[in-house]
Amino acid sequence: MSIGRQCELLGLARSSYYYQPRPESEENLALLRRLDELYLEHPFLGSRRLAELCGVNRKRVVRLMRIAGIEALYPKPRLSRPGPGQEIYPYLLRDLVIERPNQVWSSDITYVPMRRGFLYLVAVMDWFSRYVLSWALSATLEAGFCREALEAALSLGRPDIFNSDQGAQFTAPEFTATLRQHQIQISMDGRGRWLDNVFIERLWRSVKYELIYPGDFADGRQLWTALDGYFRFYNHSRPHQALAYRTPAEVYGLPAALMAQV
Repeated sequence: MSIGRQCELLGLARSSYYYQPRPESEENLALLRRLDELYLEHPFLGSRRLAELCGVNRKRVVRLMRIAGIEALYPKPRLSRPGPGQEIYPYLLRDLVIERPNQVWSSDITYVPMRRGFLYLVAVMDWFSRYVLSWALSATLEAGFCREALEAALSLGRPDIFNSDQGAQFTAPEFTATLRQHQIQISMDGRGRWLDNVFIERLWRSVKYELIYPGDFADGRQLWTALDGYFRFYNHSRPHQALAYRTPAEVYGLPAALMAQV
C-alpha cells in the first residue's frame, strides 16, 4: 500500500508523514542550561527577570522554561485543571511527622542538559532516609518512564503515602492506578509549591552541582552510566548531616542481599 493511501486511510496529511521535528539549536541548548543554573540559584525569578539576565527576548525564555519544566516560585491561583480522566489529589504531608522508612515516598522530574541535547530524569525517594529507590531517563515527558521508575521502586518496598507534583505524568490514570493497586495513599503538592516536595528538590541540586554541570556529558549513554554511579555513591557512601552523618542506605535499612543489586 502506498504512503499516500496509508495517510488517506488514517486521515492524515501526507506532509505529516515526512515531518521531522527540528532539534533545538546550539544557542538554545546553551540558554536552556543557563536558565536551569539560574533557577537552581534563584528559584523565585520569573521569565521577565531571567530574560533580562540572559539578554534575550522574554517569549523565548518562556518557551524554554516550559521545555525545562521550571516556573518562578510565588503564591498563585490554581489555574490548571487535570486532563480527561486525571484527578488531582490533596496534599497529605502538612504537619505529618515522618518517623520511619516507607512512610512517605516522593517523586519528581528534572531537566538534565548534555553537551548536545537534553533528557528528563525522574527519581523516587524515601523521605525519612533520603534513599533513592529508583530513577529513569527519558527523551520525552510521557508518563511511561515515571511508571517504570515507580514499579522498580515497588520491588524494594511499599510506602503508606506517595507524594508528587500535579504534573500530567503523575496524574495519568496508569500511574495513579498502580498506586491504588498497592493500596498507597496519593498526595500531591500545591501548584507552584516546591517546598511541599523539598527533599527531592535538594536531591536535584546535589545531582546537578556534583555531577551534571562538572561532567558535561556528551550523550545519553555517558549520562546514564554517570548517574548510575552517582546514585550508588549517594545511597551507600555519601553521609548526610541531617541523618547524623549516616548514609541513606544505612537509615533505610535495605537488606544486604538487595543492597548488592541496587
